[in-house]
Amino acid sequence: MKFLISFFLRKIPRKYLQLFSHTALRIVAVFYRGNKVECPVCESHFRKFLPYGRLKSRPNALCPKCLALERHRLIWLYLKRKTDFFTKEAKMLHVAPELCFMDRFEALKNLDYITADIESPLAKVKMDIHEIPFEDNSIDIIFCNHVLEHVDDDKKALGEIKRVLKPGGWAILQVPFFYPLPQTTYEDKNIIDPKEREKAFGQDDHVRMYGEDYGARLGESGLKVIEENIIEELSGEEKDRFALPEKEIIYKVVK
Repeated sequence: MKFLISFFLRKIPRKYLQLFSHTALRIVAVFYRGNKVECPVCESHFRKFLPYGRLKSRPNALCPKCLALERHRLIWLYLKRKTDFFTKEAKMLHVAPELCFMDRFEALKNLDYITADIESPLAKVKMDIHEIPFEDNSIDIIFCNHVLEHVDDDKKALGEIKRVLKPGGWAILQVPFFYPLPQTTYEDKNIIDPKEREKAFGQDDHVRMYGEDYGARLGESGLKVIEENIIEELSGEEKDRFALPEKEIIYKVVK
């Protein structure tokens, strides 16, 4: 299974995976029935989660029902336990929306929920994050996860995020980290060959590898950076039950 998933991730464009993967994996879910792990996003139980990864497959990672990964399950717990996300009225912009969240966020009556992506057929708005098509101070919440490592100018994108956020508005801005982390973020616009990008940045469609300075880099935009280490607050039993990442800081920025 892990070889099949890695093959599809590497060979099939993301927009097609978004259209068809959830249907195929729901069939697979039947064979993973059990009660050893639990997905807090869809509240489903399995004997284990599916492996996931483009290069090196991570065991027990992907929920076969809603497609939540370790980081999605952690974010869901954070939203539930540490925020008023599910109750307070807000206008939300979800950039490159994750399938595991889309229908659930859409169903929340307190949210005016907008999805946006430069290519996804599932998003409501076709959008380049370098030029967000919304007015200044118009958005309460932004999710932009595993996007900034793909964009040409992440500082311009962060400037746009700051511009459209309302005062007091906040965003969650996760990126992948490859350990051991470099001290400073590495980017080189001269590296354009996909194989060379994979070597340099961890994936063939990445244009930078973020380092220990990621939080400081976010702060350069003028946004207040809050590093939420909720994983350290959870019990070992919860970490195992929800199959959470060993370490993952949630990067929340506030205008």
